[in-house]
Amino acid sequence: MARGPMNAPFVARADEVALLVEALDRAGTGMAGAVLLAADAGVGKTRLLQHVAALAAESGAHVVVTHCVDLGDVGLPYLPFAETLAQLRALAPDTVDEIVAARPALARLMPGQAPGDGSANRLQLFEGLVEVLGAVGAEGRPLLLVVEDVHWADASSRDVLRFLVSRLRDQHLLVVASYRTDDLHRRHPWRPAAAELVRHPRVQRLDLPPFTPEELREFTVAVTGSPVAEQELRRVADRSEGNAYFAQELLEAGADADELPWSLADVLRTRLEVLEPEVQQLVRVASVAGRRVDERLLRAAVGEGFAGFDAALREAVAHHVLAVEDDNHLAFRHALLAEAVAADLLPGEVSSLHRAYLRALQADPTLGPSSQLASHALRAPDLPVAWSASRSAAHQAHEVLAPAEELRHLEAVLRLWDAVGEPATADGEDHAAVLSAAATAASAAGLVDRCVQLARAAVEDTADDVPRQAGLRTRLARHLLAAEHLEEAMLEAERALEAVGDDPTPARAWALATYARCALNVDQDEAAVEAGEQAVRVAREAGAGDAESDALTTLAVLVVDDADRAATLLATALDRAREACDLDTELRTTYNLALNRFYAGHLAPSLLLAREGLDRARSVGLGTSTYGLELALSVRLIEYTLGDLSPSPPVADVPDDRTGPLTAVDLYAATARGDDDVPERAAALQPEWVRDGFHALVAGGCAADALTWRGAYDEAVAMALQVIDFLGRAWTDYFLGGIWLSALGLAALADAAAEDRLQGRDPAPRLTVGDALLERALTTAERGRPRGGRLGPEGRAWLARARAEHGRLLGPAGNDPALWADALREFDYGYRYELARTRFRLAESLLEQGDRDGAREHAAIALAEADDMGAVPLAGALRSLSRRGRLTLVGVPNPGADVLTAREAEVLTLVAQGLSNRQIGEKLFISGKTVSVHVSNLLAKLGASGRAEAVSIAHQRGLIGRA
Repeated sequence: MARGPMNAPFVARADEVALLVEALDRAGTGMAGAVLLAADAGVGKTRLLQHVAALAAESGAHVVVTHCVDLGDVGLPYLPFAETLAQLRALAPDTVDEIVAARPALARLMPGQAPGDGSANRLQLFEGLVEVLGAVGAEGRPLLLVVEDVHWADASSRDVLRFLVSRLRDQHLLVVASYRTDDLHRRHPWRPAAAELVRHPRVQRLDLPPFTPEELREFTVAVTGSPVAEQELRRVADRSEGNAYFAQELLEAGADADELPWSLADVLRTRLEVLEPEVQQLVRVASVAGRRVDERLLRAAVGEGFAGFDAALREAVAHHVLAVEDDNHLAFRHALLAEAVAADLLPGEVSSLHRAYLRALQADPTLGPSSQLASHALRAPDLPVAWSASRSAAHQAHEVLAPAEELRHLEAVLRLWDAVGEPATADGEDHAAVLSAAATAASAAGLVDRCVQLARAAVEDTADDVPRQAGLRTRLARHLLAAEHLEEAMLEAERALEAVGDDPTPARAWALATYARCALNVDQDEAAVEAGEQAVRVAREAGAGDAESDALTTLAVLVVDDADRAATLLATALDRAREACDLDTELRTTYNLALNRFYAGHLAPSLLLAREGLDRARSVGLGTSTYGLELALSVRLIEYTLGDLSPSPPVADVPDDRTGPLTAVDLYAATARGDDDVPERAAALQPEWVRDGFHALVAGGCAADALTWRGAYDEAVAMALQVIDFLGRAWTDYFLGGIWLSALGLAALADAAAEDRLQGRDPAPRLTVGDALLERALTTAERGRPRGGRLGPEGRAWLARARAEHGRLLGPAGNDPALWADALREFDYGYRYELARTRFRLAESLLEQGDRDGAREHAAIALAEADDMGAVPLAGALRSLSRRGRLTLVGVPNPGADVLTAREAEVLTLVAQGLSNRQIGEKLFISGKTVSVHVSNLLAKLGASGRAEAVSIAHQRGLIGRA
């Protein structure tokens, strides 16, 4: 049988071909890259990729083309990459086999091979794939990997793409992934993945537009072999809107211009109706499998009674309905054709054809995986087969480390349980065991609320088996902790400990470790220490290294007077978790170790730990788990603290109800950058305050800071006070974040008081509020220390800032540079943005005290830092200070230099704001008499008779901006 590509003519697309060829050429020199090819269905993505693949092969490159398949709710994890591995093995068997031997997890994706080391994890699997892809290409002979239809990619394949892109370095590799843009509804899982990928510097997005009228004319000539009548061409252009596939179907329908069908479905029916009945039947059977189907499976599905299979298939290929691909698969010329054929089937035909596939897969399991068997069984329907196949598919998903797909299969098992009526699965699992397994998968997939529901149901399912319930309650308590249901978690931990018995077993060790964790979270420190120490003893006696690690992590958190000793405990806990292959505990310990270093002021080590932990979480499929997200949040927080104010990419595949903390922490950098919408973004998180006070603390504090930069001082103070009051009731009276909030409130009050003084208003009421905020900060530092320990570098820095802001609130006489110098020293542990902001205020206070050289020195450093970070409001404030104080700083021009002196321009700007000479003098650190001289001079230079006319002339001449 002839083999070849779907032979639609290739025309135009010169720019797109050039971009892809250039990317491939770069890959040939060792600059790996990726291209996301986006277009509506039928525009010509596949044909473009076929053309580029042919060019690549002619140039000596290795080419691998793989596909994602739409299996509905029944996923097939890693399908395109399993296909990739098979093709790479055919290209370079020795290379692939050597890497598989070194990374046994890869064997899980290779049919007919043992799954390898049982301790293998996603990191080994993902790194193995990257290594294989990097090993096949060579200088001048890169590997072109094409992954088609990634809008149908399963969650695990999306994870592989993210990991692969993050590891693009000097490999001779180009990855091209195509997807339909018209399929991407608002909640489509590929949308956030694509947004994340395209932010990577090695990734290009290539949008493939429909044909222009001239390109369509060229295309129609290529399709028909001769020019098309102008009237027919216009008809085709109007109806196809430049879509290549639609245009070709319209042209090949063979109808006269006046009789062209009015819908594409009619076009497709017309195309199929010219085929022989046997060919039509073969196409119908193939359509039920989707766009692609294994030829062996299709042959088995049509049955032995279909004697003309080969002839019918040859006819379908000859009429360009089906094409034969190199991996023994058949594919419809376009997915829309498969969809149209399937949609035209009657319900009875659909069920009958699914049963045919079901019988074929049952007769020969090598024809497809369990997930495919479950898919056909569900639609046949054959519920007992769907039930057992779904459980097998869940096992397979677990083996290849695909928790989202595993959960979907397990939920199918649970949905069908009562209908099937069996007491246990083929593996002997009862309903409670499957519920527990589903809860674990949901946890790994980051679906915390669903996880709690399933875990609670497992406990309820075992009400008559108290010893078994103990272990299930322990797991439920841990899931409740992840969902921030702290009191419920403590209750379940107590019940588990009561039911587990006194023998030194792993179950008791875990019950004690979990109880210690719950006690820690509800501030029962003594109980946490006692249970944690017992857990360590029992775990060592029972050989439960994972439980020991968990308990050691809890005990380390309780060591508040010696950060280094706590770090040593955490390092030991991390070793135990890794030895026990306990991924959840490993991630929890890594997260706590990163925070330990962060709060001790060791920012670079903390960022390294957090990044390593996040990479680990994502590589093992736990990127959206509780600690996967906590690590992602930590990375963003530490990067911001170190001065990275760039917007963070979204974390893909995170449920909407769990994005709040990440959204909140992103407001730190957004505020420093000067994003206009920070208060509004913070307000959108206010409904989340009750569920998690973190939203109130971070979003509320950032809103207060942003409102201060905006000049809305009263609103800023009100926000700071509102958050302090809310968290004082929700948490404790003297929560440590109150120091930060107090400092922010004092900053807003100080700015407002300065305005009051300029306008001649009495700032005394603001001083009263400021005194109360300073007292709160001081009392919090004394009574709200972390579990009785010493205040860390950040807490000490904000306390010093609060004192300095209070001095600024008192006016120039109280704005002591020594207070700002103290704050500067405290922030010097690495908090780059706040260090620069503190220098700004120090420069301002020095200028008020007449130390111009000191002011200039600190202002120059702060401005360079602000510009380098992209801290726009801070940079603007520093430039304003330099102009008002006549500090010569690099990059600060003298306004109005063509007519007015720099000082005169400053005076005129303040005149335009309606300030008096006295107020202008206070603002510019000069006397009112000197201001009067400047006003007289500028009036003369502008030829103005008064202040109002001078302002008008200056506006007209562009010497000052309009308010």
